This record gives sequence, C-alpha cells and structure tokens, in this order.
Amino acid sequence: MFKLQKTLKPVLAVRRIHNSAVEAVLRHPAPDDTVTASFGKFISGVKPQHLSSVVLHRSKRMVLDSIGVGLIGSTTEVFEMALQYCQLVYGPDPISSVYGHRDTRLSPTLAAFVNGVATHSMDFDDTWHPATHPSGAVLPAVLALSDMMPANSKPSGLDFLLAFNVGIEIQGRLMRFSNEAHNIPKRFHPPTVVGPMGSAAACARLLSLDPSQCSHALAIAASLAGAPMANAATQCKPLHIGNASRLGLEAALLASRGLEASPLVLDAVAGVAGFNAFYEDYVPQPLKSPSDNDNGHVFLLEEQDMGFKRFPAHLGMHWVADAAASVHKVLVGVDPGKVSPDQVQDILLRVPLSKYINRPFPESEHEARHSFQFNACSALLDGEVAVQSFSPAAMSRPELHALLSRVRLEHPQDNPANFNRMYGEVQVTLVGGDILKGRCDTFYGHWRNPLTNESLRKKFRNNAGVVLPSEKVERLIEAVEELDRLDDCGALLSQLE
Repeated sequence: MFKLQKTLKPVLAVRRIHNSAVEAVLRHPAPDDTVTASFGKFISGVKPQHLSSVVLHRSKRMVLDSIGVGLIGSTTEVFEMALQYCQLVYGPDPISSVYGHRDTRLSPTLAAFVNGVATHSMDFDDTWHPATHPSGAVLPAVLALSDMMPANSKPSGLDFLLAFNVGIEIQGRLMRFSNEAHNIPKRFHPPTVVGPMGSAAACARLLSLDPSQCSHALAIAASLAGAPMANAATQCKPLHIGNASRLGLEAALLASRGLEASPLVLDAVAGVAGFNAFYEDYVPQPLKSPSDNDNGHVFLLEEQDMGFKRFPAHLGMHWVADAAASVHKVLVGVDPGKVSPDQVQDILLRVPLSKYINRPFPESEHEARHSFQFNACSALLDGEVAVQSFSPAAMSRPELHALLSRVRLEHPQDNPANFNRMYGEVQVTLVGGDILKGRCDTFYGHWRNPLTNESLRKKFRNNAGVVLPSEKVERLIEAVEELDRLDDCGALLSQLE
C-alpha cells in the first residue's frame, strides 16, 4: 500500500498541474482585451492613412532591396535545388511568378517559398533590431498572394504597401516583448519565429480578414514557427526565410477558410506555452488599434530605419569588414592594391562573443558569410568584401589562408552581441613591430547610418542586372517608387514575370 501511495503522489501532482493549466485556459475564453485579440484588431483595422510619408519611403526602399537580393539569389545552388524540388514533387499550378525565371510559375505558397529562399540564399537581405530579417519573410508572400488575385481586383499599390508594413510591424512588436530577442540569437533563428507571424499578418491584411480570423491566422502561424540556430551557415538557413513566407501565407489562407486556433497564443498564460515558448523573458502588451479618425499609430519603422547590407554576409561581418578596410587603406593607400601576408605578423579582432559567427577556417560559402575571421581578412587583403569574395576562387587563395592563420579573437565586455550596441575593432601587428588599428562603431548601411537612395539603387542595379536586362531593371525601380500611387499593383507584378 505504501509503494502504491508513493507512486501515485507524483502522478497526482502532474494531474493537478495539468488541470490548473487547462482551467487557466478555460477561464480566458478569448475576451476582447487579450493581447492576441488586440493584434487581430490591429491587423484588420489599420488603414493606408496610418502610413506616414516616412514609413512609405522606408518600406519602398525595403521592397526594392528585397526584390534585388531575391533576383541575384535566384542564381544560387540552394535556390535551384528548392525550385527543382517544388517542380518535381508538386503538380503544376502556374499562378505566381518566380524570381529570375520568366517562364516559371508555381502555386502561391510554393512561389512564396522559393522566392523566400532566393532572398536569403546569400544572406544579402535586410536586417532590423531586434535582430531579424523582416522583408524576406513578408514580401514573397504578399507578391504571391497578389498574383493569386483576379486581374480585375488586384490590390492597389497602397494596399500592397499597407499589408507589407503590417507584416513588418507585427514582427517588430513581438520581438520587443523580449530582452533576449534584442541580442544576436543563440537558440532559434528569429525569422523562423517572428517571420511566419509577419507573413500571416500581411496576408491576412491583404485578404481583408476580420479581427477574429486575423488572430487565428497568427495562432496557426505560431504552430508553424521555429528553427534552431544550428542550421545557420548551412544551405538549410535560406529555407528558414522560405518557410516563414510560405507558412505564414498558408496560415492566413487556412484562417480565411474558417480554421481556428488558440485565442490566447500571444498571451502569457501560466502553465500553457504559447508564443512565449520561443522567448524565456516574454512579456506581451496589447497593441492599440487606430480608429478611422485617428492618425496616432506610429509604426516602428518610423522610429527606427532598416539595416541594408553592402555585401552578402551576416550583419555582424560589416563592422569587422569596415574596420579591416580602414587598415588596408593605411597599408596600401588610396589606389587599388592588395596587402601581402608577408607584411603581417598578427591580426587581433575585438568582436562580440557569438559562437556561430566565430569560424576560423570556413569550408563553404555559407560558413564564410558567418565568419568574423574570413570577412576581416578579405577586407584587409582586398580593401573590401563583395559578392565575388565568396566565390570558390576567392576563398581558396593562399594569401587569404595565410592571413586567416594569424587571426586571434578577443571579446571585450563592453562589446555585447547586440546589433545596436556592438563594434568591430581590428588590430594588425606588422612584421617590423608597428601596430595599426581600425575600428567601426556604425557601418555604412546600418539603421543609424543608412544607405543613400543612390547607394541603394546601385546595389539593386548590380543585383537585379545579373538576371534582368537593364531596361527591366529601371522599370522595376520606377514601379516600386510609384507603388503608393498605383491603382493596381499589377504594374509591379508584371515586371517580375
């Protein structure tokens, strides 16, 4: 009898915990004042009039940059594998266009997937703070869904931009509920967590779903979210963005068909993990919905600009690359030239502590894009890091490997793994004993030091020009610039066919 009681005690304790958790859910039958309901109301109720001129300008820059990196990304091996997979496994459903492939169309969800893969295949897409890649998870889904709509009822350009901005806003709001999310990630890749939520929100807005359906779309997307950081710096990482875009679109479409999910997925309910499963310090707050005569909602994009990359690598690489390039300039001068490894005795990098971007001898282009050492040495050797820096020929250079063998890392306490507070410092000791230092606190392209329109368009022309004729590249630039004034976003869609 004693043994039976001893066995039953933990069983009964577990049952009590389970029952209290169930009761907690039952006590909250989705009242209108929940966090989840507030997000649904916002998504359904926000109007184009709530987009300020600053938000419109910044979001159009994001659309242009994202299309450009998607187009050049459509030339990569990982994109080609994803596209071939979709064509081989799924039946033809020629509805939505595919980046860089004029005569290829897929179902909307598959187009969102492959175009999302293209966008992140080179790690060239935009980055925000708290750390995530917001556009790649949203834009492919909004484009694919717009393609899906009948020719006589395409969204206006302003409605297109509203949906896009809703997707960006939801990602930013969710990440601001956690201090953990402000730092370079260790557990989950952020676009796989907030990306599907942003995609679902954008598509729900474009589909004009009601507040309840919008909340359910978010809840469905939460069940499709999450991927581990272990797959960073591999061919799998671009799938994270592709899946975020695709699965968010699927969540919105399922919600539009009446599928329901947890009405408390964004709330902090004791004993039942919802979205807080992804963040240990998650403290959600309701999102206020603007009314028709209220212009008071301030989008996060108004308060903080976007970070755009000048070369295709993890954002943290831009600090060390700029610091190393300044040392290169001292060694070589303003004229083009290369640094000889024979000049260099030691290279010290002072960077944040972040294990997955500490890769002394990267063996693939994906590892190289996530290596402080590789990007610092490439910039020291060549004066810059560029698209071609990650080619097999560039990566296999003996002089580059000679420099890599001389690199040491330090992680100062005042240099946190946080894109808003970190810095990169490169100290080069020459063979003769001289010491040269370069430091970057804010690289060109960071949200505190954004690319000019001229620089952004130059990047777009270089990227899009790899797969499109120059006339079409210029028409795309014009279509995006005029997007908020277009009665029909078909003018943009037609340039991507």
